[in-house]
Amino acid sequence: MAKDLIHILEAVGLDDKEAQLYLAGLQLGTAPASDYAKKAGVNRITTYNALEELVQKGYFTKVKKVRSKWYAPVAPEYLSLEARKSAEALDRALPELRSLQGAKYRKPRVRFFEGWEGVRHVYEDTLTAKSELLNFANSGVVRKFWPNYDEEYVAERMKRGIALRGIAPNDEVGQRVHGQDKERLREIRLVSATDFDFRNEINVYDHKVAIVSFGDGKDMFGVIMESKEVAETQRQIFEMAWRYAGSMASREEAIKNAKRQLIAKTAA
Repeated sequence: MAKDLIHILEAVGLDDKEAQLYLAGLQLGTAPASDYAKKAGVNRITTYNALEELVQKGYFTKVKKVRSKWYAPVAPEYLSLEARKSAEALDRALPELRSLQGAKYRKPRVRFFEGWEGVRHVYEDTLTAKSELLNFANSGVVRKFWPNYDEEYVAERMKRGIALRGIAPNDEVGQRVHGQDKERLREIRLVSATDFDFRNEINVYDHKVAIVSFGDGKDMFGVIMESKEVAETQRQIFEMAWRYAGSMASREEAIKNAKRQLIAKTAA
């Protein structure tokens, strides 16, 4: 676990020795550099210099005692907050950074992921969406292979405020899921399960198209295609299917109303 924590701290900007000193500090609290050196197993002079740099970076605080300086790490929550700020700043800068690339370098990007972990990675990427998710899916298939799908993925999508419009087969699970639309930040239109029994899932968002296939559970895979042109075409295809699904739903409702009126007249 300690090695995992070191790697995590390195990911937010600390080097190996700084990460070791930070972990030592969480256990020591406010202490002189000599205690840090002993706890972290780092040379005393190196420890002192590293602690001074960490103070400059804002990761440590320093208190002057009569004959020495004592150091203490900032709370872990501060590191988490700073990491989020950096990630958000990078997200805001992405359009400008991409604009600096020459056109010849802005080629479509395709990433392939295998197995359950790969499929989960594709779903996690959809949670980075800045636009709504446009979705073709079989409500029963995804929940068969991911029993906690609603508690984990759907709950996180809602937490992030990502709306979804989806098209799904009109079967038992599809109807149950559709019935929860209002409370799940989504709108699903159902189509004939006989004619449109989707076996994989497609999500269109931002400049990406994500495809997930569960297969028979042994050969799961996912693909993320990042291309403005491809995503826009898939978005138009979705809108065409969305209108079709809407007209079919209206037609079915009209037929049901006609049947109800006929029954009422017959009963009268």
